Amino acid sequence: MNKNKLLSSLLVLAAFIISTGASYLFFSEVSFPKSSNISSPTTSTIGGMLFDDALPKTEPCPLNGALYSKQQKDWWEKHRPMGIMIENHQEARPQSGLSSADIIYEAVAEGGITRFLAIYYCNDAQTVGPVRSARTYFLDFISEYGDSPLYVHVGGANQDGPADALSQIEDYGWAGLNDLNQFSIGFPTFWRDYDRLGHPVSTEHTMYSATEKLLQFAAAKRKLTNENEDGISWDKGFISYSFKEDAPAAQRPSAQNIHLEFWTTDPDYGVDWIYEPTANIYKRNNGGKAHTDLNNKKQLTAKNIVVLSMIESRANDGYEGNLHLLYRTKGAGKANIFMDGKETVGTWRKDTRTARTLLFDNAGLPIKFDKGTIWFEILPTDGILTVK
Repeated sequence: MNKNKLLSSLLVLAAFIISTGASYLFFSEVSFPKSSNISSPTTSTIGGMLFDDALPKTEPCPLNGALYSKQQKDWWEKHRPMGIMIENHQEARPQSGLSSADIIYEAVAEGGITRFLAIYYCNDAQTVGPVRSARTYFLDFISEYGDSPLYVHVGGANQDGPADALSQIEDYGWAGLNDLNQFSIGFPTFWRDYDRLGHPVSTEHTMYSATEKLLQFAAAKRKLTNENEDGISWDKGFISYSFKEDAPAAQRPSAQNIHLEFWTTDPDYGVDWIYEPTANIYKRNNGGKAHTDLNNKKQLTAKNIVVLSMIESRANDGYEGNLHLLYRTKGAGKANIFMDGKETVGTWRKDTRTARTLLFDNAGLPIKFDKGTIWFEILPTDGILTVK
């Protein structure tokens, strides 16, 4: 019996040594990606819609009034608006996909560094990112876009208290429905790209997705297209802004420069909008440099700039450094609206989380926007706005 036990023990030991050696040889030869999300897909796997730009542009986008072809309208009417959190850290620039957004909201996320909520509906951006985490005040803005708007992010603030965005998403009934959190979705809808900018960046600046992939995921996995499972269209009750024709060239000023400082602590996050009268657009500089989109190498532009003055405060939720912020997004306040090279000083009003942010001129009349991109700048009441 003792000899049998000894023989069994030797056989087990031999098997262990052989398997360990084989494992060592295998793992020493295999190179693994830096992230469990695997490397970025090829361009052909990202997908994206191609529209015939030569077709007549007769169809207004419900979000910003810009005119597109019937072909493009047939595409956007099959899905619902989608808001994507895109960061603005210096290491993340130039971002991908911002030039294709219909509407953009910009506000400080923490430490004076701004973040974007880019709203997509009428345009396909293909690659978008870097995608970052949710913040409570951006939830208030995406909530304006009808029933169950898609909300795309990578995690979010989750400290108990008024800035707990992830708990709020649960409370709103979005989790597992219109909330597209990378933590629960992963590859191939999301991926990490460490080489997008041609130089090393920290991991938090490497998460990307694509608008068409996100829309396909929402349709296939969440049963959300332009309608939900009950057949209710997303735009039931949605309030669109009003739009007008551009001011005639003869009525446009030769120049207008808008300078914004959200916090005065870091000039790298100051914003300048420079008016170009011929095209009747505003070109964006960030940190004193032209702010471009890596997808097409073009400088970011907007037809309308809306500066919403809002009370900023700390969440005081016990989070390290008290970094989490709050903005008083509901109520009313001062608004500075820029289009056609001119400034209108008026007011904004938002009654509830799901209510539209309404804009009024100094006579109390609703603002009519130029047809094209609308960029909302959420400026703290102690922020700096100068116009020349």
